[in-house]
Amino acid sequence: MATARRAWWLGVLLAAWPVAAQAQTANRQPGLYWTLETDLGNITCKLYEKEAPVTVRTMVALALGKISYQDPATGATMKKRFFDGLTFHRVIPEFMIQGGDPTGTGSGRPGGPGFPYKNENVPQLTFNTAGRLAMANAGRDTNASQFFITEVPNPSLNNGYTIWGQCENLNVVRAIARVPRGAGDRPNTPVHMKRVIVERVGPAPENAPEAMP
Repeated sequence: MATARRAWWLGVLLAAWPVAAQAQTANRQPGLYWTLETDLGNITCKLYEKEAPVTVRTMVALALGKISYQDPATGATMKKRFFDGLTFHRVIPEFMIQGGDPTGTGSGRPGGPGFPYKNENVPQLTFNTAGRLAMANAGRDTNASQFFITEVPNPSLNNGYTIWGQCENLNVVRAIARVPRGAGDRPNTPVHMKRVIVERVGPAPENAPEAMP
């Protein structure tokens, strides 16, 4: 009897999960969304397609495995889902979490045609708001794959970095920022991006980033 009851509840939960997921998507504003499934929970960000078109197109293409790049460790040409399995290599409480480096060192980035690419800064997008999804760089116009998500407002970053999305689930950002860390603000125990999900809510524009061949 107990086994049958557990099986019944499991069936109910599995049946309800797609409905809950659809309801969450239905409550979102139209646009393109990037969800990071991490070891500590999901972070969903609405992407700024119009304000940062090159950045969004490049990062979405990397996430979906739609563009080729040169691997920084081997020099080999690769074309696969770039972010799945990477880690957050730098985390700072009351500041931000940073990831997107295939080497996990803070100095790795994809090479080849299209890399690096220029900053896209627009006056209406500033770091006066928490939860900004932005490109990390080694100086202006050196963008590649590394990005960060801010935990708190930080106007000192204004005009220096491309803001290409606004994130929800800041409780997950805060949790990642507070894991025990060592030298270079690197987590003692790696926090992984298990995968990146790119999804569209509403009609897609012409030449939508996720529709690249």
